[in-house]
Amino acid sequence: MRRRRFIILLAGATAWPLASRAQQGERVRRVGILAGQAEDDPATRANLAALREGLAKLGWIEDRNLRIDLHFTGSNPNRMRANAAELVSLATDVIVASGVQAAQAAQEQTKTIPIVFTAGNDPVSNGLLQNTARPEGNTTGFTSTVDSLIGKWLELLKEVAPHITRVALVFNPQTVNVGYFRPIEAAASRLGVQALKTPVRDPLETVRAIDAFAAEPNGGLLVVPVLPEDSFQMLLRLAVQHRLPAIHGNRRQVAAGGLMSYATDFPDIYRRAATYVDRLLRGAKVSELPVQFPTKFELVINLKSAKAIGLTLPPTLVDRADEVIE
Repeated sequence: MRRRRFIILLAGATAWPLASRAQQGERVRRVGILAGQAEDDPATRANLAALREGLAKLGWIEDRNLRIDLHFTGSNPNRMRANAAELVSLATDVIVASGVQAAQAAQEQTKTIPIVFTAGNDPVSNGLLQNTARPEGNTTGFTSTVDSLIGKWLELLKEVAPHITRVALVFNPQTVNVGYFRPIEAAASRLGVQALKTPVRDPLETVRAIDAFAAEPNGGLLVVPVLPEDSFQMLLRLAVQHRLPAIHGNRRQVAAGGLMSYATDFPDIYRRAATYVDRLLRGAKVSELPVQFPTKFELVINLKSAKAIGLTLPPTLVDRADEVIE
C-alpha cells in the first residue's frame, strides 16, 4: 500500500505542468517604454495595450518572463533624457521609444541596447538612422507617417474648405520633427496655398500667433505633431473663435474637439512593433529588421466641430470617412 502511494506521488510530480516549471526557471526579460506623451492620454494607453497584447500573443507574459518599465515624459526634453538614462541603467533588454524625440533621447544614452521606435516620419530625414532597409547601430522601428500621408493633410483641408489660400503650420519648435515640412510645403505649392510656419511654445504664444494669422481672411490650420496639451486646448478655442478649419495628425485630437484628422492606425503600429521586440529578445540583430512603414490610415471627422465654425462638409468626404463623430 505504501509502495503504491509512493508511485502515485512520483507520477504526480512528473506530471507537474510544464508551464509552472517554466515559470520558475525562465529568465525574465526587461522591456523599457519611453513614451513622449502624458500618462493620462487615452490614445497612448490604447497603443500600449496593443503592444502588450502583441507581446502576450508571442509568449511574453508580464510577471512570468517579461517585465515592462513604463516612463511617461510628456514633451519635456529634460525629463525624456533622464528617463532614457534610467532605462539604460536598469539593464533593459529592449527600449520601445514612442516618438522621434524619445528615440533620439534613447540613442543619446546607449549605442548597444536595441531601440524600437513607434512613431514619426522618415527616420533618415529626422536623423535617427541612415539606412531603412538595413538599419545600422542599435535603432529600427515603425514610422507613423509617410510623405504621401503628410501631403494629404493639406489636400483634405483644401477639400473641406476650398476658399483657403493661407495655412498656418502650427508646431512646437522645441520638439518638432522638421521632416514634416518638406512634403507639406510641396503640397502647398501644388495647391496654390501659402504655408506659414507658426511656432508656439505655450498658450500665450498660441493666442498671439493665431490672432495675428486670423487677422487676414481665407485661412486654415494644419497642426504639425505634437503640440503641448495646454497649447492644443487653446488652439481648439481659437479655431472656433476665428472660424478656422483645421486638420490634425491623430484621431485623439479630433475626439477632443478638432475638425478632422488623417492618420495612421496607431494601435496597429504597436502590435507590429511587438513582433520586433519579440525577435530582438530572441537574439535577432537590429540590422536584420528593416524599418517598417504604415499600412493602415484612418480619416476621422468631427461634425460637431464643423458646425461650431459654420462649415458644411462635402457629403462625399463624410461618406469616405472611417469614423464620423457627431
